[in-house]
Amino acid sequence: MNAVEFQGVSKSYAIYDSPGDRLRELVSPTRVKRHRDFWALHDVSFEVHRGETFCIIGENGSGKSTLLQMVAGILHPSSGTIAVDGRVSALLELGAGFNPEFTGRDNVYLNGSILGLTTRQIDERYKDIETFAEIGDFINQPVKTYSSGMVVRLAFAVAINVDPEILLVDEALAVGDLYFRQRCMRKVHEMRTRGITILFVSHAVADVKAIGDRALWLDHGRVVELGDPDRVVARYLAAMVEKDSTYLHIKAGTEVKRQSAGPVHAPEVVETIPNVDHRYGDGRAEVLGIAVLDEQGRPLHVLDPGSNILVRISVRAKEEVPLPMVGFMLRNQLGMDFSGTNTAREGHELEPMQPGDIYTVDFYLDLPELYPASFSFSPAIADGTLLGYQMCDWIDNAVVLQMGRSEAQIYGYIHLPCRVEVNSRVKREPLLEKRIG
Repeated sequence: MNAVEFQGVSKSYAIYDSPGDRLRELVSPTRVKRHRDFWALHDVSFEVHRGETFCIIGENGSGKSTLLQMVAGILHPSSGTIAVDGRVSALLELGAGFNPEFTGRDNVYLNGSILGLTTRQIDERYKDIETFAEIGDFINQPVKTYSSGMVVRLAFAVAINVDPEILLVDEALAVGDLYFRQRCMRKVHEMRTRGITILFVSHAVADVKAIGDRALWLDHGRVVELGDPDRVVARYLAAMVEKDSTYLHIKAGTEVKRQSAGPVHAPEVVETIPNVDHRYGDGRAEVLGIAVLDEQGRPLHVLDPGSNILVRISVRAKEEVPLPMVGFMLRNQLGMDFSGTNTAREGHELEPMQPGDIYTVDFYLDLPELYPASFSFSPAIADGTLLGYQMCDWIDNAVVLQMGRSEAQIYGYIHLPCRVEVNSRVKREPLLEKRIG
């Protein structure tokens, strides 16, 4: 049996214009409807396999939290069926389930008891909870005296130490500091290896791509897409860019008209796109091709750490593009955006493009020493500025190359250039002395 199953689940809330309407509807002999229905979820169906890390993404108000609360049993569906098989531990709203008047220690025992643990079982886990939370003597103080970060530390420590079979995490880690978030993510990875089922809601798409086995995209309570995290996240981000572009009114440069006998055609044009995982944009301009070359202009098949490379991108305008920006994103093998740049970021302003214009942009890069893994290049052309733009064409993972091994060991992701001195004095500017006399 699956850990979680949703079949045609919908959830509605009654919205009243005033508290009086609620009372009038309740006491009305004819039960006249005085509310309107708001559907937080509409006909949602999916299953979460046992031991799977299932991520849920979407805008605020898309129904993500409602879905998790229904898995936890806090809310019940208006229609459809939900099946949950296993002990559920939930890290939902900040401090949910904590009594603010009780101490942290009291709340540990209270939450453990609610989840079915005996006092002896909680005693056995208490030291681990206290150690992971790292809130010191505050464990014996009322929770109402805690900061938001301290509350989530204790809540997460309890959630992971009550032997859950299903763990629900709803954006709670966003309030934690970097140190605690890293510890939490390591713990999530550890729980994955132990076969614990995890439902993870987050706006941090890098985390979703790093830990998710599958991802569900919700929009206004409806399932838009379900499947591989890389594909779902890519299409979600594309939709967000398209939505944002509707709010942009690009005025700068719209009156610029270039006097020309015909379209501009770059002397060097790349017309090869090795791979297209996903492509989106409004189509006013397109990426014709991308190539990754060495210093002599020869195609590269392997990236050498510490070498100099050339990323060449050719684009063509189909309509007028007043403020063209050309760039690319470099991703690692986990699908996380590792680094990126564009012409505007590098301070190079391109001339407005007219229909038929073809530009070729060369990006010269000094590669650092990176760990040996595969990296992909995603080229793009947009219209606008760094503060606001409309995507014309974006190609996910157009070129994928393997990073070769460095002569020395790479610790972590990247080796930064470093100079070592032993027993040396830090250089300081000489102090200005005022002479008296």
